[in-house]
Amino acid sequence: MLDLADRIKHSPQDFESALKGKTLGMIFNKKSTRTRISFQVGIFQLGGMGLFLGPEEMQLARGETISDTGKVLSRFLDGIMIRTFSHNDVLDLAKYASVPVINGLTDFNHPCQALADMMTIREKFGKLEGLKLAYVGDSNNVAVSLLFASVKFGLHISLVSPKGYTLTKEALDMSRAEAEAKELKIVLTENVQEGVAGADIVYTDVWTSMGQEKEQQNRLKDLAGYTVDEEMMNAAGRNALFMHCLPAHRGEEVSWSVIDGPMSIVFDQAENRLHLQKAIMVSLMQ
Repeated sequence: MLDLADRIKHSPQDFESALKGKTLGMIFNKKSTRTRISFQVGIFQLGGMGLFLGPEEMQLARGETISDTGKVLSRFLDGIMIRTFSHNDVLDLAKYASVPVINGLTDFNHPCQALADMMTIREKFGKLEGLKLAYVGDSNNVAVSLLFASVKFGLHISLVSPKGYTLTKEALDMSRAEAEAKELKIVLTENVQEGVAGADIVYTDVWTSMGQEKEQQNRLKDLAGYTVDEEMMNAAGRNALFMHCLPAHRGEEVSWSVIDGPMSIVFDQAENRLHLQKAIMVSLMQ
């Protein structure tokens, strides 16, 4: 998938008709900037069409079942992308749809983001295997997919979070056996210095995600001390790079000097969402 994304990125003209006449339905139950634009632009650049389906524009808002929705949309579309809250919505949609279903984000994971991140890391370091990624902050859906991707691609990973914000046992159990077989280190720690030491990549995400707004003040208090700043980047190493899936809250999970400094590759990540998701669509819908 990463190799295909590289080819699409560097020779986009070769893929201008790859999905000619194909239509992607895009269900958005969560607001989006990068996911919506990258999929909509991506399907257009591949010769197809993207159809935006907002939460109030479908009968789902009035109680139509996911199973009926999947069956009906499959009669009209060549693929479905869904960005939603419950992970079970994606599983159910995939179960009942007869066309490919792409997980654009759920409260459990964010696989498209993690794949684009792996693409970006490989561009910067020329490899993936053997690198160390340190994720700092709330071990949320992005952290889960980074864990899965790191184990698949051979990276060691540290997840640095305070109590109450650590990775779920479910996610850890899904990767533990494969990590052990590959002799990869998965470290869960509250200690920032320990977690980021020797990291090639330091990664963070917002402390308050969509749907958690009522928890914001508690989260700001609980996660104080986990801001990625220059001191933390220095603890990782002078060649460490900073990543963030965006949007970012400067002054909370990351300092201005880091995200806007020379170690930041956040906008390369954002761009690669386009190329990677074009590769996903070509792979599934061609």
